[in-house]
Amino acid sequence: MITSTVPTSTAPPSVEPISTILVANRGEIACRVFRTCRDLGISTVAVHSDADADALHVREADAAVRLPGSAPSETYLRGDLIVKAALAAGADAVHPGYGFLSENADFARAVTDAGLVWIGPPPEAIEAMASKTRAKELLRVPPLTDVTEADLPVLVKAAAGGGGRGMRIVRELAELEGALKAASAEAASAFGDGEVFVERYVEDGRHVEVQVLADRHGGVWVIGSRDCSLQRRHQKVIEESPAPGFPDDFLYELHESAMDAARAVGYVGAGTVEFLVDGGTAHFLEMNTRLQVEHPVTEEVYGIDLVALQIAVAEGAPLPAGPIAASGHAVEARLYAEDPATGWTPQAGVLHRLEFPTGPGVRVDTGYASGDTVPVHYDSMLAKVVAHAPTRAEAVRKLAHALERAVIHGPATNRDLLVASLRHPDFRNTGRLGTGFYDRNLDALSGPRDGEEYAAVAAALADAAGAGGRFGGWRNLPSQDQAKTYGEHEVRYRPTRGGGYEVSAPEGVRVVSAAPDRVRLEVAGVVRDVDVTAYEDGTVHVGPHRLTARPRFPDPADQREPGSLLAPMPGTVVRVADGLAVGDRVTAGQPLLWLEAMKMEHRVTAPASGTLTALHAAPGRQVEVGALLAVVQADVSTEAQEDQTA
Repeated sequence: MITSTVPTSTAPPSVEPISTILVANRGEIACRVFRTCRDLGISTVAVHSDADADALHVREADAAVRLPGSAPSETYLRGDLIVKAALAAGADAVHPGYGFLSENADFARAVTDAGLVWIGPPPEAIEAMASKTRAKELLRVPPLTDVTEADLPVLVKAAAGGGGRGMRIVRELAELEGALKAASAEAASAFGDGEVFVERYVEDGRHVEVQVLADRHGGVWVIGSRDCSLQRRHQKVIEESPAPGFPDDFLYELHESAMDAARAVGYVGAGTVEFLVDGGTAHFLEMNTRLQVEHPVTEEVYGIDLVALQIAVAEGAPLPAGPIAASGHAVEARLYAEDPATGWTPQAGVLHRLEFPTGPGVRVDTGYASGDTVPVHYDSMLAKVVAHAPTRAEAVRKLAHALERAVIHGPATNRDLLVASLRHPDFRNTGRLGTGFYDRNLDALSGPRDGEEYAAVAAALADAAGAGGRFGGWRNLPSQDQAKTYGEHEVRYRPTRGGGYEVSAPEGVRVVSAAPDRVRLEVAGVVRDVDVTAYEDGTVHVGPHRLTARPRFPDPADQREPGSLLAPMPGTVVRVADGLAVGDRVTAGQPLLWLEAMKMEHRVTAPASGTLTALHAAPGRQVEVGALLAVVQADVSTEAQEDQTA
């Protein structure tokens, strides 16, 4: 860590100790700020949309205020309502968290104009840095204006906000106009600001960032580094501190650049300066004028509470003198309700159980508890799981183990992908870290997990044990095998005279015991007990495995004609391809329409080349998962035509 103090000509105004903080946010970050407030003896106020009326952050606050009127996806962007809520609840300060209005200078001014303390940087610093275009101008980074073939690939990027929203990679000039339009619409929905810009896209670079913290007295801390290279859809998935594999002199240069950026705008509070490292060259990306999602890894390595320091700075206190020492390594994984194998499709629904292992060096920051519902309106992050240990290898091993032992019953998550990523050779070898990690490895990482076929056996036997207990399983004569299918795994078994079960497929499984909620199996001489829990939606959780039972006799009403395009998630149709109409010819992979769910746009494309025979989607239409959006009648192939002729 490096520090700097620039003497100020006049003493900063003093601020009375803060007694009550309203957090202008939701979910995990609101709960995180509330935790520090409780430690400091500060009262808390939550705000919420109707969709969040019973959310964990509302339950954990001392008081809560409903934000009326707006659609759930827009509620937390209503700064006027949030200021009114703070005044009505008797709060004397507002913490913005991250996302939503955290980098909105007008909101910061509205807070201070109302006589409240803003726990963040001055509005002028936000204006200088929160817009990525203005930040690049300030730091003399030349913009990319007239894009040519020589510039490709390029990245279209939202000027405000973050989290991967409002970003598109463009590899063909013909795609640029559509990417600009889509990114602008997504940014306006997420941040209330549709400004976008274009920059060159660095393939598979390292994403490295530096934490800064500044007080009102001219003191600036630069607190280590973080590597956030593992990303999907330009949103970070796994982060760590310190950034591994870089020489000290290179990191020192990044620290100096970050300090220069903070000084240039008279920064106050917590912020992060981000760089994209291409070989040995660091390119300035942006400065985030807020607390980062990944701030816990810095806290764990340096033994500090960044939220507490934010509050102290807002109260006018100087930063403590002298450097703070780093200790060990910390790694964080973001647990999302999403399906990586289907384009990172976000998931929603009831979290029947959400439990994490506890122990030395393991930290969990979450906005959900068992029984909560993951809504369709917001980011799908469930929790951040952090491990801290003396070395990187130990921290990575500890984090993978904690994730593997977590109990997560409900919507599909990226848990298996996270565990596999942490154990992948490309992650362990820091020389192969890069933003293209998932481009290279996703297929291998999201395939069937080891032990899944035996989890299917346990699910089938637990179901049989439950049914046997209700209806009896005795037969006078031997019967044929019973069969149940979970995903791609078919299980065949039969009851035995002793009240047990014999498994014929998959081979090599001996059933030691089977009950409706617990099954003991022996495979290759190794005996394991697994807990089994089945839910009414057809999902079965067997240890860390999430399985879906296939019905033996599908309901004819659920059958769709070939070429049917179904909504992969609940959401809103935001756009239909220009001029698209029934009867049009379409090609495989052609975008037909766009759904918005959890503040992200998702393309729905033609599954094959053919004719559009039905179009049920229209802009603004709300759809549930599985809703019929369109039908494409595929062309009959030459081989098929010959077969039909024969």
